[in-house]
Amino acid sequence: MPIFTAPDGTPLAYHVRGEGEPLVVLPGGPMRASEYLGDLGGLAARRRLILLDLRGTGDSSAPADPATYRCDRQVEDVEALRVHLGLERMDLLAHSAGGSLALLYAARHPRRVARLVLVTVIPRVLGRPATPGERLAAARLRADEPWFTTAFPAFEAWTAGGEDVDLTAVDAFFYGRWDDTARAHAAAADEQTDEEAEGRFHDPAAYDPPAVRAALAGVDAPVLVLAGELDGGPRPEPARLLADAFPHAEFAVQPGAAHYPWLDDPAWFTARTEAFLAGEAPPPAAAE
Repeated sequence: MPIFTAPDGTPLAYHVRGEGEPLVVLPGGPMRASEYLGDLGGLAARRRLILLDLRGTGDSSAPADPATYRCDRQVEDVEALRVHLGLERMDLLAHSAGGSLALLYAARHPRRVARLVLVTVIPRVLGRPATPGERLAAARLRADEPWFTTAFPAFEAWTAGGEDVDLTAVDAFFYGRWDDTARAHAAAADEQTDEEAEGRFHDPAAYDPPAVRAALAGVDAPVLVLAGELDGGPRPEPARLLADAFPHAEFAVQPGAAHYPWLDDPAWFTARTEAFLAGEAPPPAAAE
């Protein structure tokens, strides 16, 4: 397990899976250990995944100052990893809340990004969080699922900020297929997530939407924004705002996928992602 040192002296860990050209991967959660990403649906067969454990998660150490869990305070951790790996520019993939970190990194270090993949990322850095109405609209798309009738009231209560909600029922809406693999993936979340860091990551002070929007407009790197057809955070429509923020961006919606598209249809996800990273046209089945 490789270790490098963040600018503030915090030892950080990353995990290497697969062979080929490196792809640096930032996990979401927020602040969930990179273990939940697995091999990204088999993408490790095509790329060498460099999966960062953000500070305080997985095998990375907790910082001396908990304030550094804030998203913008972790940008230089990503830059320290790039330097450690000896990469002039790097391909970068980020999932969910990790996308906020990747976007702030691209805004601050635009010349260090070769290609950027944003997977089910809410455009929070642009001042556009997911809304309860959007989450409920996406949930209602699952009305034909056998578990919907019992799970939807819990999900509705969760979007309203209710307490004592059955989160097991809520979890079902984050997966395109609520099967044994999805259940095990969801069940591991609590153990893999740093609760204190999770609460600090999305501090509103971390984001300056007008400044970020202006900076992203100057990023020359190709960008792929990938949304899930069934995802409520984000729905495809607001996810497209991220693609619109870049001068060279592609937008794709994965059919039948929710928040973890590499679990819902690994073949679709890996084919679309690898085609983009290789600078090729998307496969016909994955074209937008």
